[in-house]
Amino acid sequence: MKEKAKAFVAARCIIGRALVWLLIWLAGAVLALWLKSAFATVALAVAGVWLLFSAFTFYFFRDPEPRVPTAPEAVVAPAHGLVDCVDETTELEFLGGPCRRISIFLSVLDVHVQNAPVAGKIAFVKHRSGQFLSALKTESAEFNESVLIGIESLEQPGERMAVRQIAGVIARRIVSWVGVGDTVARGQRLGLIQFGSRCDLFLPLTAQIQVKPGDRVVSGETVVATRGSAEHKLNEAGAS
Repeated sequence: MKEKAKAFVAARCIIGRALVWLLIWLAGAVLALWLKSAFATVALAVAGVWLLFSAFTFYFFRDPEPRVPTAPEAVVAPAHGLVDCVDETTELEFLGGPCRRISIFLSVLDVHVQNAPVAGKIAFVKHRSGQFLSALKTESAEFNESVLIGIESLEQPGERMAVRQIAGVIARRIVSWVGVGDTVARGQRLGLIQFGSRCDLFLPLTAQIQVKPGDRVVSGETVVATRGSAEHKLNEAGAS
């Protein structure tokens, strides 16, 4: 997948900027040693912090290859993390009405690359400015800065789904690697949220949810829902 190296590149850029500051500190350390100043100790301590920061950044921006399910009815998780909300809501911008939602919280220890839940065509991408509330709160999806990615399924004509990348207190940069008109395979990388965040998956009302709050999911791998039909939904309601 062409996006595979992008998380590594993002990590390298962040570490590179930190390295510039480190070199400035080291230059100061050399001068401090010449002047026999205590500043040298501080500079060396900063260098140690940079090494720890670099190790954590490469860990944070890891991007494992998902083992994507091949079952045609499968809808996979768009993000790694903890499912903390499964409900029905209204998404007007792309789905245009009532839908099902699976909300996933990503801690700073989770992989932060997002993946396509189904194969399809990117039909909608919209960035929304907003606040940076704690992503621990489900309602942060309503107020925080976010990017909504709408997908028209290639597997079931007329089917629409959407993924919302949501920034948090620490995560203040959302990167999307797809644009309107792009075609994506199920499990293909969609983008990256940096340092702790939330991701919502919006599904048709006919979708059969396979996860519950408290479940941990793996992006591009865990089947979070299966496709349903309107007829199936009516039969299920009649049986109940």
